[in-house]
Amino acid sequence: MNVMKLLEYLSDIIETSTKLPMTGKVVINKKEVDEVINDIISALPDELKKAEWIINEKDRILSDALKEADIIRRRNAQTIMKEIEKHDITREAKKNAEEIIASAQNTAKDIRIGSREYADNVLKELDNEIKELSDIMLSNIKVEMEKFLVSYQKKVKFKRDIIKENINEVKKIQ
Repeated sequence: MNVMKLLEYLSDIIETSTKLPMTGKVVINKKEVDEVINDIISALPDELKKAEWIINEKDRILSDALKEADIIRRRNAQTIMKEIEKHDITREAKKNAEEIIASAQNTAKDIRIGSREYADNVLKELDNEIKELSDIMLSNIKVEMEKFLVSYQKKVKFKRDIIKENINEVKKIQ
């Protein structure tokens, strides 16, 4: 399961959990939520491996394009040498060689540009997914922390109120 599906599943768990009346709180299955969170944590390295694979694939495509351009250049050089040997068509050979070299350079350039654009797009998408997941996770953590703090403050206030009552009772006794 990918990270996005796991986050959607976690959201579904929260949405379908039993709601506590007039509190805005829900009762969730801690074990189930812990399992989903652990699955998310486990899946993140896979997403990072995917990004690393994309970078390696981009490098491989660039390397292949450069090798292909070099092969085309060598072939063109051989073709030019043969034409030069034919003294009667030397000028035409030079013209053809220049066109072939230009074409090979344009092809190599197009391949490099295309592979860079592809890699950039894939990496941008991955970056956006990671940012979105990070934002969602941080937002969820913030919400849960705020709930915890509110609950904790209520408990502290309750305990303080009891202590104040006890102090007042002690004062009345004296």
